[in-house]
Amino acid sequence: MHRTLTVGQLIHQLQTLSPDLPVHLAINPDWPYAHAIGRVIDSTGPTGPGAYIAENGQTDILPPAVRAALDWDNG
Repeated sequence: MHRTLTVGQLIHQLQTLSPDLPVHLAINPDWPYAHAIGRVIDSTGPTGPGAYIAENGQTDILPPAVRAALDWDNG
């Protein structure tokens, strides 16, 4: 079951990290690559208002430690 993350919850999680770290998206456990973040906008979608984070291209394969932390380690 998926859980919707709020902007406040995302900010809270990010505040625990160094502000100098680059941010990547991990999108698909079957294709475990890191992706760059593009634009961030707010708009209304099919389920109501929300913030949308655009993917901006694949950057690199996810490191094994990241896949394990996400429970995406298939082997």
